[in-house]
Amino acid sequence: MNRHELFLVMRSMHPFWSAMAAGITAQLLKPLFYYMKKKKWNWLLVKASGGFPSSHSALVTALALAVGLQEHFRSSIFAVTLTMAVIVIYDAANVRYYSGQNIKVTQQLVRDLQEQQPEQFDDPIYQLKMKDVLGHKWIEIIGGIAIGVLYAILFWRIL
Repeated sequence: MNRHELFLVMRSMHPFWSAMAAGITAQLLKPLFYYMKKKKWNWLLVKASGGFPSSHSALVTALALAVGLQEHFRSSIFAVTLTMAVIVIYDAANVRYYSGQNIKVTQQLVRDLQEQQPEQFDDPIYQLKMKDVLGHKWIEIIGGIAIGVLYAILFWRIL
C-alpha cells in the first residue's frame, strides 16, 4: 500500500479517528481540570468515569458530526449516529448521574444504620466501597460536546 492509498484509507476512517481522538483527549484532560479546581493532581482520573469533560459525550459527538460531514447530514448513517449520540449523552447526564446519586444515598443510609446497630452490619458486603461518580452534570456534558465538535471539524479539515 503506497502513501496515497494509506491517506485514502485514513480519510475514509475520519469519523473513527476523530471520535477516538476526542474521547481520549477528554479523558486525558480530566486531571488537568481537577488540578485547576482543587489545586492538586489526581492522575487516577485518566481512567475514571464521570468528571469534566465527558469523554463519552466527546466521542459520540465527534462521531456523529464527522459522519454528517463525510456522508452528509441527510444520510441514514448520520441519523443512526446522531440517535446513538443522543442516547449516550442522555444516559451520561441522567441515568448514570442519578445512579451515582442513589449510591451516595444508600451508602449514607448504611452508615446511619451502622451507628445505631453495628452488630447487624458485620457482613463484608457493607464494607464495599462503591464508586458514586458514574455520570455527568450538564456542564461536563457540554464540555465533552465542545471537544467532540472541535475534533470532528479539525479532522475534517486535516484529512
